[in-house]
Amino acid sequence: MKKTPLYILLCIFFVSCKTKDITTGPIADHAMVVSAREEASRIGLEVLKKGGNAFDAMIATKFALAVCFPFAGNIGGGGFMVYRLYDGTSGTLDFREKAPLAATKQMYLDSLGNVIEGKSTTGATAVGVPGSVAGMFAAHKKFGTLPMSSLIQPAIDLAKKGVVVTDKQANSLQHYRDKIIEVSGDTILFAQKFHANDTIKYTALAKTLEQIRDKGKAGFYQGEIAQKIVDFITINDGIISLEDLEQYQAVWRDAVTFEYNDLKIISMGPPSSGGITLAQIMKMVAPYSIGNYSHNGIEHIQLLTEVERRAYADRAYFLGDPDFIYVPQQQLLSQEYIDNRMESFSFDKATSSSDVGHGAIEILEHDQTTHFSIVDPMGNAIAVTTTINGAYGSKLYSEELGFFFNNEMDDFSIKPGTPNMFGLTGGQANSIAPEKRMLSSMTPTIVEKNGALSMTLGTPGGATIITSVAQTLLNVYEFKMGMQQAVDAPRFHHQWLPDEILMEPNGFDSITIQTLKNKGYHIKHGQSRIIGKVDGIYVLPNGQLEGGADHRGDDTAVGF
Repeated sequence: MKKTPLYILLCIFFVSCKTKDITTGPIADHAMVVSAREEASRIGLEVLKKGGNAFDAMIATKFALAVCFPFAGNIGGGGFMVYRLYDGTSGTLDFREKAPLAATKQMYLDSLGNVIEGKSTTGATAVGVPGSVAGMFAAHKKFGTLPMSSLIQPAIDLAKKGVVVTDKQANSLQHYRDKIIEVSGDTILFAQKFHANDTIKYTALAKTLEQIRDKGKAGFYQGEIAQKIVDFITINDGIISLEDLEQYQAVWRDAVTFEYNDLKIISMGPPSSGGITLAQIMKMVAPYSIGNYSHNGIEHIQLLTEVERRAYADRAYFLGDPDFIYVPQQQLLSQEYIDNRMESFSFDKATSSSDVGHGAIEILEHDQTTHFSIVDPMGNAIAVTTTINGAYGSKLYSEELGFFFNNEMDDFSIKPGTPNMFGLTGGQANSIAPEKRMLSSMTPTIVEKNGALSMTLGTPGGATIITSVAQTLLNVYEFKMGMQQAVDAPRFHHQWLPDEILMEPNGFDSITIQTLKNKGYHIKHGQSRIIGKVDGIYVLPNGQLEGGADHRGDDTAVGF
């Protein structure tokens, strides 16, 4: 990989914006980082200033988020990366968690075959084998240019210095504090009551990161840290072993790529459902002049709802870990299949989800996450979505190691036909098996237009991730919004089951809602829930970069 030209480093100017109630995001000439926290975005940007590339900045940002955003940033979870190099080469990295070797298909069911409440969502029994650390080392080995130690050190320094609690983080910590104490006890760091403007120092996490800095991937998956992980999980009734950790490998996979008008969209393939489901949504929308509809008006909401209904029905049935099952990607994305799925659609009335099963395909043989986007001065782009699944994962926190463990096992179909914590219903394709990766909705995505980089984006949000990405794409390319405006626009969501349209509390008028109800739609509106926190970067016609940092969180875009 090439290094940043010296003249760019000499002509740096800095832009930073915590976006709120504005329509234009920060603009930069050369490079940009957008993430869930300002501290992490600035650390990533500093790496770019020092001549690192997008992958170096990604690694530094990822470890920084593990410190300043414990809600979802992590070393105890996993995720996906989609990349596009300056020469147009693209691909993906799968560092999704895996089921432990001792996992069994019915491990969360009682003797009568009923789901044991909480076993797959809280505590050590919910923890999958973490992949985040392995993913960062795999990315560095293939694309990194700066020493790995220099990319981890800023996170260590941040952990020792401490992180200032924001208003939103204080609310989050207070909201989940009782549940964290229930699972992890009242003597841990997060049993304390933190308020806005308090500073939290992550001393134990700094020590764990130092082991990773000094010993590499083995510093987490082997030796002292690995043994402490296994001992901690075991004493809390979990099943992760040293063998699970030692055997974990991140996997390079082909991207899901598809055309939408004059765009080439590059997204994540299985075991993420994001790319295929996004492609189905965009392909079903394509024949309609959606840009001529009123944004978030009746026709716009109707069309997207019916498209999402059909795509999510397929997601539940066909998608899972491609290392274990056959995923009929070509058939699911064929134009004939897409056309057939939309034959029953009418603007006159709602289609009932009970009338929309998965499509007919002959086969020969699952809210809390975080996303960040980076573009470097050479034009390399990455989109990374990473998670510990639920807010603060399984709520299981190791005081000695300084991090939360994921509850990713809940993303399997615990019992086919039974919804997970995000309300997603799954099938046999996503059933539990040893070393299998659980299905995900994470949808890190990069867009090309006329052969050139146009956008990188993604979002947290569990089941709502895919629809949030799709709506943001349409906001920019069909409704002609800028990146920040597109990210901030009110969103809605449908996922087949439950058969309802979830709407954010602001941005949808009562006449539109009543008209949709009259057509047979079930509306869930007026609650405080947000749908996604999209972070993206858009390449403007003049080549400058516009950052879109979602106002729904503490997300921040910085660039130079």
